[in-house]
Amino acid sequence: MSRAEQPSRRTVLAVAVAAAVAGGAGPAIAANSTADPAPDETARPVDNHAWTTYSDWRGGMADGTRAVAGQRPGVVIGAPAGTTVYTDPHTGTTATWEYATWTSPVHPLAVPSTEVIASWNAHTPAGTWIQIELQGTYSDGTATPWYVMGRWAAGDGDIKRTSVDDQTDGKSTIWTDTFAIDDPSTGLRLASYRLRLTLYRKPGAKNTPTVWRLGAMGSDVPDRFTVPATAPGLARELIVPRYSQEIHKGQYPEYDNGGEAWCSPTSSQMIIEYWGGRLTKEQLAWVDASYADPQVCHAARYTYDYQYAGCGNWPFNAAYAATFKDLQGVVTRLGSLTDLETLIAAGIPAITSQSFLKEELTGAGYGTSGHLMTVIGFTAEGDVIANDPASPSDEAVRRVYKRREWENIWLRTKRYNASGKVVSGTGGVCYLYFPACPTPRQRKALAAVGVR
Repeated sequence: MSRAEQPSRRTVLAVAVAAAVAGGAGPAIAANSTADPAPDETARPVDNHAWTTYSDWRGGMADGTRAVAGQRPGVVIGAPAGTTVYTDPHTGTTATWEYATWTSPVHPLAVPSTEVIASWNAHTPAGTWIQIELQGTYSDGTATPWYVMGRWAAGDGDIKRTSVDDQTDGKSTIWTDTFAIDDPSTGLRLASYRLRLTLYRKPGAKNTPTVWRLGAMGSDVPDRFTVPATAPGLARELIVPRYSQEIHKGQYPEYDNGGEAWCSPTSSQMIIEYWGGRLTKEQLAWVDASYADPQVCHAARYTYDYQYAGCGNWPFNAAYAATFKDLQGVVTRLGSLTDLETLIAAGIPAITSQSFLKEELTGAGYGTSGHLMTVIGFTAEGDVIANDPASPSDEAVRRVYKRREWENIWLRTKRYNASGKVVSGTGGVCYLYFPACPTPRQRKALAAVGVR
């Protein structure tokens, strides 16, 4: 759950293997399954585009970078374009870095958008890091500045991964990890965008970041307090590890103090482990040996955004998932529970973002201005089976929520908070984590919900 409603990325809140890929098999699935549900044919107010192939990486504008082929193509530093000095705002440390850039072609948005969220999957060995920027063209023909969407490293020994505040041009603003049109009622939209990667390493070093996936999700979800109901189409439950965020309350104040602040990394770790991702004893050696589920503490540390001062940065969670072997992650929006059924039928769970009053979700026992949980299946009646980390113990994490209640709190864009004030809902935001080499069935399901 979020710490509070804030005028930040939470204006969107209150304004996702090795074993999985081998032989084409997926993780364990409960036996009560049915045929794949039909994809939702409703017009999708979302455009999710990514650059992932060798030809994609060769097609951009390179300044010091080069494309690399192989099973997982990417872009790396070739001959650096130059050096630059960066002062880390969270440590005060100033250092010189070699850098190289890759700029994507312009992507015309199929859905002229009020919001855009970038995603990236990368390997950043010690002594390296990356920056992701977005520049777009509005529907009135004018251009945005280059906005920083994130400064990121898998570790925290070289820089502190961070979003960048106070970015605006009077027409749009960056709210932590989300580009947002300031006043959608004017009709202004983002019509197209391009992304720029800057790869950094220590001067004279031979190692390099490798970026395998870069993209963004643009959306224009209509304002709505309620959404149309969908008919149940699937009965299936995926067997996903269960972790409670609440048993970590008070742990590691430097990473936002555990408890309700850790819903995002706790959900991420559940799905990562579903796909076979495991942390070694060496990786977990820093965690207090008296703490249960140390991998959740690890996920919190390595998703933590030092500017946001929390673990809920959406792209940082997807990027963390992709640090595990043969796994990739994206942030997107889905349009219905039918979309979720399509994914579950293919063995792909989802991490969803929602906000609600206590009385709006029967059995939750709490209200929240923003919370992440994992959807792992559906009952025969169509109700949602979720691993909800806002539970008092690991054993209590599995919940069944009423379909209609859950559907509405996840997909709406407007709601009333406890004070009766109109605030925003998430409009179907979710993280999807899946194999780097999906099976044909998985690929078909992802394509059906707009992810490739």
